[in-house]
Amino acid sequence: MSFDPATLVYDVNGLIPAVAQDAADGTVLMVAWMNREAVARTLETGRVTYWSRSRQNFWIKGETSGHVQQLVEMRVDCDRDCLLALVNQTGPACHTGRRSCFYTAIRDGEETEIMTPLEG
Repeated sequence: MSFDPATLVYDVNGLIPAVAQDAADGTVLMVAWMNREAVARTLETGRVTYWSRSRQNFWIKGETSGHVQQLVEMRVDCDRDCLLALVNQTGPACHTGRRSCFYTAIRDGEETEIMTPLEG
């Protein structure tokens, strides 16, 4: 059965959340948004493409930074309203220079940074 991005459940703005996860070790790297066209472009090119809500434009991960996300596999959740992109990540996934955007833990009611920026 061939996949059609139109079968996904998008929010009122035509967007669906997409979780990027490292295909090799399972680290959750980031969460961003895709619209129908971004899903289609990602599947066609293998380069993970998001929709930037602030810029109202497509955002190909790594296009300017070189920190590319190459799609290994895309998965759809049971409600069809969230995507999981298993990726091979080149360099940091976070704009702060960290491997993952999830670098702050809440431990005993306190925020603790658990990841430092990668060396350039």
